[in-house]
Amino acid sequence: MAVRYNHKNYSSYLSDEPMPDAASEKEQGNEYFKQKKFAEAIGCYSRSIALSPTAVAFANRAMAYLKLRRFEEAENDCTEALNLDDRYVKAYSRRITARKGLGKLKEAMDDAEFAVSVDANNPELRKQYSEIKALLMEKMAKKSSVLAKHTISEFDKAGDKNDMSSHPLSDPQKDSFMEVDSSVRAAAGIRECSGGASKGASGVGLKDNNMQQSRDAKQKSGPEISVQDLASRAASRYMSSTVKSVKTPKTAYDFEVSWRAISDDPAHQIQLLKSIPPASLPEIFKNALSSAFLIDIVKCTASIFWDDAELAVSILENLAKVSRFDLIIMCLSPMHKSELRKIWAQTFLAETASTDKVEALRRLQSKYMEGGWQQEDMLALS
Repeated sequence: MAVRYNHKNYSSYLSDEPMPDAASEKEQGNEYFKQKKFAEAIGCYSRSIALSPTAVAFANRAMAYLKLRRFEEAENDCTEALNLDDRYVKAYSRRITARKGLGKLKEAMDDAEFAVSVDANNPELRKQYSEIKALLMEKMAKKSSVLAKHTISEFDKAGDKNDMSSHPLSDPQKDSFMEVDSSVRAAAGIRECSGGASKGASGVGLKDNNMQQSRDAKQKSGPEISVQDLASRAASRYMSSTVKSVKTPKTAYDFEVSWRAISDDPAHQIQLLKSIPPASLPEIFKNALSSAFLIDIVKCTASIFWDDAELAVSILENLAKVSRFDLIIMCLSPMHKSELRKIWAQTFLAETASTDKVEALRRLQSKYMEGGWQQEDMLALS
């Protein structure tokens, strides 16, 4: 016997107990957030993410976590949001706040620099950038100042240990004195130039007048060095070594941060580009490749070409598969187009290249240059 349903009652049941959906859960979370019920908001955003993960839902839950000072969870949610949309400025802004709360100033600075490059007119981002930069420089200055004081202290100990006023300098002693660590010698310069006790006053008496005069001459000819100068130099060295510790990028954001950090070091840029499997370039950049970075990568690939032509061709082939590549090429400035033609003529299609590689590069030239080489030939004839 067939069972007959009362469709009217069944429809009424559905309307009374509506099925939850991602959008309604997110909206309910927003309502809880406005009421400062952050724990309840987190619950709603979590259900929304479980139903359909979006960058907005992750970023909203991150904001609720920030209100509860749960910085690690907020950082993780912002990262998830950026994995879904690597140009979502709000996610960068909230991750800056989270990383600041976790004491990750270097990482917060990376986020701030990139976010400002994406939205330069955003006053909140510019404010965050200035705050993080000030905190980072303050931290570097303190660390460098401690290093400078420690170096001076070590020199003082070395001077007391080798009291040359009671033990005249023998040849072996001269050798050991000249082999003093460079940081100790720097500290010596600081003490003398900043008005501290001289070597003679601390009990170090050099009977060799020529050596004394030579040292005095060096003091007079060189610029004065202060503890602040040494601290500044140490901070610069520290920052330089820090920014060059780059990892293989997994997103366009990671690539841009790493590339900017080593913009003055072509060797490191080549190393970074070699670390990326060429086939992953379309997935890394998606629709976020800019013309400036395209030109930079091609230039770097030209350097790789001389040592590893096969890798260089693979990079160019996969770069051409990035989303919107044709549009980027079409919108290149005349200067960038000229640079591409020059690189192709002088490097990629040079006579030293093997026949098979030249053939592959000739196939690629139509992708990287509108009209192939006809435009260059016309320019040569004009």
